[in-house]
Amino acid sequence: MKAVKLHTEYLINPLGIDIPRPRLMWNCEGGIKQTAYRIVTEKWDSGKIPSASMYAEYPVDTADRERVTWKITLWDENGEPGEISEAFFENGISSWRAKWITGGYKVKKKNRYPVDCFRKTFSAGKPVKAARLYITACGLYEAKIDGVKVGSFCLAPGHTDYRRRVQYQTYDVTGMIKRGENALTVQLADGWYRGSCGAWGRRNQYGSETKLLAQLEITYEDGAVQTVCTDESWQWSNDGPIRFADNKDGETVESFRSPSYSKTAKVTRHGTVPVCSNNVQVGEHETFAPILITTPSGKKVLDFGQNIAGYIRFSMNAHEGDCVVLRFGEMLDRNGEFTQKNFQLSYKERTTPLQRIDYTCKEGLNEYKTTFAVFGFRYALIETEAPFDPSDFTAVAVYSDLEQTGTFDCSNELLNRFFDAALWSAKGNHLDVPTDCPTRERHGWSGDALIFANTASYLFNFAPFSRKYVNDLNDAQHKNGCFTQIAPVGGVDFYMRPMDGSAGWSDAGVLIPWTVYVKYGDRRILERNYENMRRFALYKIRSIGRLYPTAKPTGVGIKYRGSISNYGQSYGEWAEPVDVNAFSVSDFISPHPEETTAYIVYMLRHMVKIAGILGKTDDAALYEKYAEKAVKGYRTLVRTKKYSLDTDRQAKLVRPLYMDLLDEEQAEFAKKRLIKALDKYGWRLGTGFLSTPMILYVLSDIDTEYAYRLLENEEIPGWLSMPKHGANTVWESWEGPYKSDGGTDSLNHYSKGALVEWLFSFMCGINVTGENRFTISPHPGGGFTYAEARYESVYGAVVSRFDRTIGNTVYTVTVPCGCTAEVILPGGKTFTAGPGVHTYTE
Repeated sequence: MKAVKLHTEYLINPLGIDIPRPRLMWNCEGGIKQTAYRIVTEKWDSGKIPSASMYAEYPVDTADRERVTWKITLWDENGEPGEISEAFFENGISSWRAKWITGGYKVKKKNRYPVDCFRKTFSAGKPVKAARLYITACGLYEAKIDGVKVGSFCLAPGHTDYRRRVQYQTYDVTGMIKRGENALTVQLADGWYRGSCGAWGRRNQYGSETKLLAQLEITYEDGAVQTVCTDESWQWSNDGPIRFADNKDGETVESFRSPSYSKTAKVTRHGTVPVCSNNVQVGEHETFAPILITTPSGKKVLDFGQNIAGYIRFSMNAHEGDCVVLRFGEMLDRNGEFTQKNFQLSYKERTTPLQRIDYTCKEGLNEYKTTFAVFGFRYALIETEAPFDPSDFTAVAVYSDLEQTGTFDCSNELLNRFFDAALWSAKGNHLDVPTDCPTRERHGWSGDALIFANTASYLFNFAPFSRKYVNDLNDAQHKNGCFTQIAPVGGVDFYMRPMDGSAGWSDAGVLIPWTVYVKYGDRRILERNYENMRRFALYKIRSIGRLYPTAKPTGVGIKYRGSISNYGQSYGEWAEPVDVNAFSVSDFISPHPEETTAYIVYMLRHMVKIAGILGKTDDAALYEKYAEKAVKGYRTLVRTKKYSLDTDRQAKLVRPLYMDLLDEEQAEFAKKRLIKALDKYGWRLGTGFLSTPMILYVLSDIDTEYAYRLLENEEIPGWLSMPKHGANTVWESWEGPYKSDGGTDSLNHYSKGALVEWLFSFMCGINVTGENRFTISPHPGGGFTYAEARYESVYGAVVSRFDRTIGNTVYTVTVPCGCTAEVILPGGKTFTAGPGVHTYTE
């Protein structure tokens, strides 16, 4: 038996982490059951530990820069040891000799500036044993040594609230340092720090002075250490080729320029000490070649075939002064013309985002790749007098390096294509922060992140990414305990701030850590964030019975007014189909007592579980008390005329059934009323933002065939209507580019892709139920003849498949080494399955 897929804190050989006593993780291969393990490092030998656990805490305190190589041996069910496997982790630094530096100019907030160019030359006079570059910025940086890019991180250092937390990166540059003269150069752009944030492209959201911090440490073979730090001796100029860079609007490049480095940098300060992200990096991934199309008006458009978040690279011959203008968009309009109108906003003379590259050529070969911007696009409108071939251009997908852990395939090709679309939307909206879309807003909406968290944890090794985002939520949390609707908070419009605390959005601060705990058995994420979660729970408890100035009467009467929450502006269900519940501005202005009270109960019940796991019994009793109080209030609320369960709004029936908020009589009525509402709506989806991920579970509980009937609907609004109409990412609105009012929203919003969790957890029935344990309970139905899901869980790969023929169904289940599964067939038969492939017929 051998340990495989070695990780430290969910990361593969991480370079630069700052987690005390990190967890060492693995899967086992080549046997039935792991009976013991032994981990050996230079400072620690665990000895032979009888255990089936596939993780162990490293119990030794480690120092800055320390590299720990850990070697692990496993013993199988026969007591036989296997071959040794090896991995490492390396700590970052907690203190800096380097100084923050900035460009040699005085910043005026209203102005935009060219990219800063910094340079430091140094000499390496002896053979190099090891070299590390520790670097970060308020802004975006790209570092090079002797003209070669350091590392593969794109848009570094990532997006945080830089006023509270700045991430730094650690790079192994040992092979880049040559004997003799070397030059470390860094370009510094505005990024999220000073550039466009949010739908309206608000600037200077975290500060107005971009700045750089870098510390290069070279260790020689003889033990000597040389340090090259940012300080006032660094050369600086802003006369390089990138004349304008904005993460949303794009770049303006004059390729014939070279930086002069004719001036010196200024030393400045920043209020926080940089920390490690303990997360995966942002990197380049899939590439796409275009075809050239000519629109009815004669415009030249590159079609890359796939809607992505990313940028472009090209290589073409041109004359000095030739211009290439590229504009990036998701769609062609109804006349077949390139458009950006579906995601752009305009005010006075400003339109944003531009998603544009303006490139002025030099004589001869011109090679370009975007450095400090990322776009959402499938199409690129190209305007140039220079001759070109479509093969000169390549689209590059850019997103966080999430290890894919989930795959799905079935007999319905539209559902397969929807799965792929959801996967692509997830990739395009996980760039250090879980965003709503890669075009217009690019906000870290907590509601989108929450809705998709369970799906994300099936599709990807989501734990390190979610850990970072929970830090973002904690950074943004108000003093009164309220979690925000968006984190990091840059770009939030003033009129939106009262919606912080909105039901289904703010609850992410509790429910995302809970999801990670369930999927990964990660107790630490509960422990480390419990105080933040507790503060939020108390904030919500205080809202019960309070009235908001714009609150409308509910009809519950004086007796139960103190048992519901009619407090705070919020989004409510949000984004139901227009013909179900059209949006009104008043949806923003007034509280939504039904959604708010429901989520208070739902969140507090989870807090009861969390407090119980952590041994906080008094807290658990408090949460349970107020959850029960709010349940009574909710049941009274839905007896009123205004909030009656006798409604065609599917969301108003799905939510209480999913969250178990109703008494027995109410629940029975709500189930029948939901089927009636679906009948009336032609079995199309009528839910909005919050309850769409819930509806198939609710229908499955009533009758599995109801769930499949809704799933297989191909009409708008419905999941399968998207791929049927050519979508290869998930639309923001149900109507996509076919809205009756002629408007269009983003065509790359991942939230509706949360359907995917149902494909794994119910259709194929894969659920993690404990350490090394699964429940596998597939549920065939509808017109599906087969379906298969594979999930590379933290404990190993589990596969569930069904094949339906006339007369019987064959179930094939694969259980990973070292694990067990309870297999429950639809007919009620139950089996206990150990590692290996198992087949059952029913």
